[in-house]
Amino acid sequence: MNAAEPSRQRQNAVLIVPGMGSDHCAGLVSQSLRRLRGVVELSTSIASHKVHIEFDAGQTDLDALKQAVEQAGYEVARAELAGTRGEPSGIEEEEQYLRDAWRRMWLAGVPTTLIMLIMAVQMFWFMLPGYLAMVALLAAVPVFIAGASTHASAWKALRNHTANMDVLISLGSLPPYFIGLVGFFFPMTSFIEMAATITTFHLIGRYLEARAKGRASQAIRKMLELGAKSAVLLRDGVEVQVPIEAVVVGDLMLVRPGEKIPSDGEVVEGNSHIDESLATGEPLPKEKGPGDPVIGATLNKEGLLRVRATKVGQDTFLAQVIDLVEHAQSSKVPIQEFADRMTGRFVPVVLLISLASLAVWLIAGESLRGILVWGATWLPWVDAELSSPLVGLLSAVAVLVIACPCALGLATPTALMVGAGRGAELGILYRSGTAIQMFKDIKVMVLDKTGTLTLGKPVVTDCLAGEGIDEHELLRLATSVEYGSEHPIAQAMVERIKELSLELGGLSEFQALNGLGVQGQVDGQLIRVGNARWMQECRVDTAVLAGQLEALENQGKTALYVARAQQLIGVIAVADSLKEDAQAAIAALRALGIHTVMLTGDNQRAAAHIAAQVGIDSVHANVLPSGKVEVIRQLQAEYGQWVAMVGDGINDAPALKQANVGIAIGSGADVAMEAADVILIGGRLSGLVEAAQLSRLTFRKIVENLIWASAYNVAAIPIAAVGLLHPMIGVIAMTASSLSVIANSLLLKRSPLSVIRSTH
Repeated sequence: MNAAEPSRQRQNAVLIVPGMGSDHCAGLVSQSLRRLRGVVELSTSIASHKVHIEFDAGQTDLDALKQAVEQAGYEVARAELAGTRGEPSGIEEEEQYLRDAWRRMWLAGVPTTLIMLIMAVQMFWFMLPGYLAMVALLAAVPVFIAGASTHASAWKALRNHTANMDVLISLGSLPPYFIGLVGFFFPMTSFIEMAATITTFHLIGRYLEARAKGRASQAIRKMLELGAKSAVLLRDGVEVQVPIEAVVVGDLMLVRPGEKIPSDGEVVEGNSHIDESLATGEPLPKEKGPGDPVIGATLNKEGLLRVRATKVGQDTFLAQVIDLVEHAQSSKVPIQEFADRMTGRFVPVVLLISLASLAVWLIAGESLRGILVWGATWLPWVDAELSSPLVGLLSAVAVLVIACPCALGLATPTALMVGAGRGAELGILYRSGTAIQMFKDIKVMVLDKTGTLTLGKPVVTDCLAGEGIDEHELLRLATSVEYGSEHPIAQAMVERIKELSLELGGLSEFQALNGLGVQGQVDGQLIRVGNARWMQECRVDTAVLAGQLEALENQGKTALYVARAQQLIGVIAVADSLKEDAQAAIAALRALGIHTVMLTGDNQRAAAHIAAQVGIDSVHANVLPSGKVEVIRQLQAEYGQWVAMVGDGINDAPALKQANVGIAIGSGADVAMEAADVILIGGRLSGLVEAAQLSRLTFRKIVENLIWASAYNVAAIPIAAVGLLHPMIGVIAMTASSLSVIANSLLLKRSPLSVIRSTH
């Protein structure tokens, strides 16, 4: 699309594709969609079976997008334009897909079991009249009825010049069935039983994979269940209950004790305690009153509240969390490029190996007879007396069914599903798979001080007044200027003024100088509040109180000079308390081999005091916000590209972006910080330790899965090609391989983490 064309032509669509069960499947879907003119961007989520597509409505439409997915061999359960009904969750479609898989499994399993019983009678007791006819009729159910969707998918894929995993199953089951029918006219070994068995075990595997993957994506399911399903609104003084989808910004919601808050909003009337543990991880409910923000899906404990809706639908906290988790689960890690290259070439190579195996046995089968004789001595399913054409057919089919790259395609996404899901349950949101992989190699963790290592809520501890002014007047003048600032120190001064019931002076000409201080006219007097550098620039003599200020800073307090015009009138000191888990978290990071650095705009003495308390390795103090990026660059030059930055404010955003992994730490309201790669909800520093451990565990599972899946195929295909692997054994082994990869990923749910929790 030309950049000059109007953006109004662009639309967004969401497609639910339940059969898109692995990265290989997602790749084929993406490949088919990208062939359409007008597709601008797309992303796939294996965890939620969604395809998000941005497209030019002037060149394509929703029907064309749906057809492209179906041409790749996958059924589209739902296709919607974004915003028509809110983004579909995909849960209903996933449950329907699981029910269909269950039905197909039993539809195939019952007749195949009967075939096995009849075959046992035929082989071990007596010859059954009409055996072939009975087997052919029974096998038609699993092969052609239960397996119809598999063959339809394979046909669509071949017509679209692609080869999905269903192609291998179809080629492994249909030829044996039709070749077996030749037995009605010429005496020969029947392969119909094999066709039924291959289809049945394939369908059993599909059902078990769908069920296991549902367990892997439970985190999103649980989050969706957390949200309120309806809301009670006050309209013209009348209570009206509506579905949650009908709530709009500005609606007045009535929330009774024990009910969930329907959507993000602001308390208008009432007081209560709100359980926000799902958002912040904090076990204690928070007191809320008029003017306080509240988060949708959190629980109102005791009071009756009237809440004005401020965010609805996809803008709410819960929706953003779900979106972040889905994105992390569906994104690719760098190591996955290896798997993508393998699976992209795998199916065509397998088809060639299968044909080559058949050709070699037809042409030079007798010269390979020794392999069968050797194999028959220790493999019960190998028959050295079979004819070469028959061995060639069995080998070709065995290669097809054993080589399905299901396990390889599931290796990375299932581990990411479970890892990202467990992270979300702990309040750790990875924005991408790349963040998970990079986090494991972090060598240096840079932490902002205020609001990260500390609670970010300092209190006024000291007011040292100069000559001709008392402490209250000093605090009143300083706070009158700081009232225009959003800095935590300013908030502490405001809180102290409220406690003393002092009235603020009139403020005009307010000016804030980043990293230095503030100034303004208070009742006609020029008042400056700031650090020593600011005072020096304003030519204020600080010598008279320099000793007291140094003593306060040595205690770890932040002290600010207060000047009236060019005259120093006092010093105000504030102190911030450490987070309860700060010391334990820093110790745990160091135990993981991570060097810790504190980065702060505070003075060296105060910074060193805090660093000593928590065990920080090194300190960079007196750093302006603009200088944080340079410090990160210096550390990257020293330690390599393995530096993480932890911050909690907008002024940390440039440093978060510069770092190899940016980590935002804060409350639920900070969840959408675009600069961060990882978001820790609730402000727990222990989340850093858990995030580091979880990333290492997740990557280890990915590597284990890829090694197992690759080694399995590399070892199994040659064995099948030389005639030592029966197709029915192959399909069982193929299914077991996929399930083992999923099971290995699910072990992440139980892998121990050194969790450090706050005890208050």
